[in-house]
Amino acid sequence: MSAKKEPSVWQGFKAFLMRGNVVDLAVAVVIGAAFTNIVNAVVKGIINPLVGTIGTQNLDAYSTCLSTTCKGTHGIQLMWGSVLGATLTFLITGSVVYFLMVLPMSRYLARQAARKAAREGTHEVVQVTELEVLKEIRDELVARRTAGRGER
Repeated sequence: MSAKKEPSVWQGFKAFLMRGNVVDLAVAVVIGAAFTNIVNAVVKGIINPLVGTIGTQNLDAYSTCLSTTCKGTHGIQLMWGSVLGATLTFLITGSVVYFLMVLPMSRYLARQAARKAAREGTHEVVQVTELEVLKEIRDELVARRTAGRGER
């Protein structure tokens, strides 16, 4: 009996890399990184200045001291401003992505699907109509044959 040779580690790694999922994931990461730059530019260039008209653009300076003195690195500070800033950035970024990218793309895809369904529906109606016409022709030919035989 011949023993089946197991693939080497290198061959397994090569097969792993050549799978479609890995390539698609790599492309998604690269596109995601490029898209992150766009979203960050929108947030920093448009959204933050608009928020800055109401308050401040940088919330990192806001903190609360839990000890008696907070000077430099001494004392216990809760940096709630940076947490609030990160939360607002996340919410604003999510809103920008949803309203400027996800929502228009889903509407576009829904319109495309509706157009495709309408085209397929029209095609089916035409096929059904042609089938009905062919049945009528067949029935008429059968009726003529039987009528022709009955006259003799």
